Amino acid sequence: MNVKKVAVIGGGTMGNGIAHVFAMNGISVNLVETKQAFADRALDTISNNLDRMVKKEKISEDDKTETLGNISIYLDVGEGVEDVDLVVEAVPENFELKKKVWKQADDAAPEHAILASNTSSISITKLAALTSRPESFIGMHFFNPVPVMKMVEVVRGLETIDSVYQTVKETAEHLNKVPVPVNDSPGFVSNRVLMPMINEAIFTVGEGVATPEHVDEVMKLGMAHPMGPLRLADFIGLDVCLDILNVLYDGFKDPKYRPAPLLVKMVDAGKLGNKTGEGFYSYD
Repeated sequence: MNVKKVAVIGGGTMGNGIAHVFAMNGISVNLVETKQAFADRALDTISNNLDRMVKKEKISEDDKTETLGNISIYLDVGEGVEDVDLVVEAVPENFELKKKVWKQADDAAPEHAILASNTSSISITKLAALTSRPESFIGMHFFNPVPVMKMVEVVRGLETIDSVYQTVKETAEHLNKVPVPVNDSPGFVSNRVLMPMINEAIFTVGEGVATPEHVDEVMKLGMAHPMGPLRLADFIGLDVCLDILNVLYDGFKDPKYRPAPLLVKMVDAGKLGNKTGEGFYSYD
């Protein structure tokens, strides 16, 4: 495997999880954030998650210490990517924000570095076109919570070359993940299938067909889903769900991806799920 050092841009829910799994598997990580407070919060989250693994005897205290020792903090994208083999961008699903990040990363990353986005819905081909090396650009879509979920959607853009795909595939396997190849399309496979289900569940609540609890109970007990779609939407973040549905709607121009009015209202009201303490359910 050629990847010895990686930059993870963004230390939020997905970014700190991605940094965690790379560092735990012996790969040096430059974790890039915009403020020291955000970086400290990311490190605290990783440390707490490692503590849980120690408590469950999945890793030792020495493993935890070694993992944290593999992570370095940077507050500048250019400095954070200048000596790495792979850049993984994990900033929010906002094209203009990703555009700004990729301009900086492309300018500063080594010529041999692979550029990967953890985007869950935005076109890899469109993101790749922001850089000077679209042939070295790929999607590396992890799932939340990253240390637990086994799959990585590996998304090839229009110009992604075979050697880049192979390296990313082998890297994902080194992380004890299962890489699943997908060609570029809005929402890829995961969110193209998942988000319409969540959206339809929100429509049923908005139309008074059933309560959130009863919708989720039907899907858990009747369809053997481990988590109901509305509980899952809260876990993902209702704002993220809305962003992905808008990408699908814009990408396909198909009304079946039109976001449910109730979803739009809840996001407008700041009821985003777990992260704000209230969504379809209330959280302490």
